[in-house]
Parts: sequence; structure tokens; C-alpha cells
Amino acid sequence: MANTYTQIHIHAIFAVTSRACLIDPSWKKELYLYISGIIANKRHRLLAINGMPDHLHLFFGMRPNQSLSDLMQDIKGSSSLWINQKKFVSSRFSWQEGYGAFSHGLSAMNTVIHYIHNQEIHHHKKDLIQEYRTLLSKSGIMYEDRFIFHPVL
Repeated sequence: MANTYTQIHIHAIFAVTSRACLIDPSWKKELYLYISGIIANKRHRLLAINGMPDHLHLFFGMRPNQSLSDLMQDIKGSSSLWINQKKFVSSRFSWQEGYGAFSHGLSAMNTVIHYIHNQEIHHHKKDLIQEYRTLLSKSGIMYEDRFIFHPVL
């Protein structure tokens, strides 16, 4: 797209179905590399990726050649299939329906990257639901509790 200039930075959060703690440290780096490849192949730019056993955070620069919903569908669908093909978990792996996506300006870039890289430390203070509600509220997003990531069963 000639003469198209954008600066779109997205922080996305999505969870494992039922927030089951299935992302194991033994293969999470492979998963991150796989998701990084999806983002790069779609011509977006990954800035940070990290998470916990039950959810992931992505921060990426997004080009306007694809919708956010299509990109998230690609990431979640392809990575679920890949995890299942690799047999990393004994049952069928899937991501929970939906995701959170928050836009950030250039001035917040380092803060968001630091926040994502320090998920393990951050989650000693807040669980995913508390964290997610805080992000939604700070972003002025109205939500219904029944649509927040389902609790661990």
C-alpha cells in the first residue's frame, strides 16, 4: 500500500480453554517462536511475547493489511493445531473463545514490553482475572463479568 503510514501497536491477551494450566515451560519457547512466525508471515512485527501456563500476552506492531480479528484467528487456530500435532498435552488443546486487545501509543511501548516480559513477577500480585479487569477498566472498555475469561475448572 503505497503512501500508507501507520503506527498501530496492539497488546493482545488470550487464555487456554477453561484457563487450564497447559502451557508447560518445556515447550513454551517453541510455542512463542511458532506464534512469532505467524505474526512475521502476516507481515506484522512482534515486540514482546510472554505468558503464564494458562494465558499469553502479545505486543505487536500491526500493519493495516489484515484485520485484528483475522490475525487473532490465525494465531489461535494455527497454534492450537500445532500444539495438538506436536502432542504437547495429553488431551485436546484449544484457546478459549475471545481475546482482549488494547492499543498503545509509541510513548507506552517500553512500559508494555516490560510489563509483558515480567509476567511471572506480575502474577505473584494479581491473577489473570484481576489483571484483565484492570486493563479493561483503564482502557475505558465496558464489559460483563460473564464474558471474562472462564475460571479454572
